[in-house]
Amino acid sequence: MHRTKVRVVEDALDANNTIARANRDDFDHHGVKVVNFMSAPGAGKTTLLERVLPQLEGIRVGVLEGDVQGSMDADRLAGLHVPVTQINTDPGFGGECHLDANMVRSAVPSLPLEEIDLLVIENVGNLVCPAEFRVGEDARVMVCSVTEGEDKPLKYPLMFRTCELVLINKIDLLPHLEFDLGKLLYNLDAVHPGVQRMMVSARTGEGIGEWRNWLSTLAARAEAPA
Repeated sequence: MHRTKVRVVEDALDANNTIARANRDDFDHHGVKVVNFMSAPGAGKTTLLERVLPQLEGIRVGVLEGDVQGSMDADRLAGLHVPVTQINTDPGFGGECHLDANMVRSAVPSLPLEEIDLLVIENVGNLVCPAEFRVGEDARVMVCSVTEGEDKPLKYPLMFRTCELVLINKIDLLPHLEFDLGKLLYNLDAVHPGVQRMMVSARTGEGIGEWRNWLSTLAARAEAPA
């Protein structure tokens, strides 16, 4: 019985990876670089996007917004005059707590791939499931807020281990918290040694320039459409 359950999980992930490669082929064909943007609920993903997207001069950006229900985050980002496509996982996908490759595949026809250079997929807020499912991205960025505690890398290691960049957000609150930043960084290195990290504040704008440069460098690697 245990083996059967393991086999089912492996088959599901294999099927997801096959669809993710198809997504990646479509993105590559149009010369679009893709970021899978992940975090726990309330870590500040949408606010960080509101901060950085207007600074990406010369880069055509689109957003694929994932939520269980509603379009509040998508509505906020649409105010930046960038193309935003909404995916709700409930009821269409049963209220899933993550985006998988098939969900993204269903949205590809609605994405203006020929008009963008960089696609940011804002995943559903969750520290577990999104890390397990590739969606066709070039890079994964994870947001960790200082209000979440120093132990999150140890409790949710896969999320931190599968990212190319960790944004440590809400650092403006450090003077008001009993939070050991050094301990968080130690725990981060314990699960993903040397992973790139940036200290940012969506409220004050601290560190946003560094993240803007990271996104600009990623987008600049996009090749012309075949």
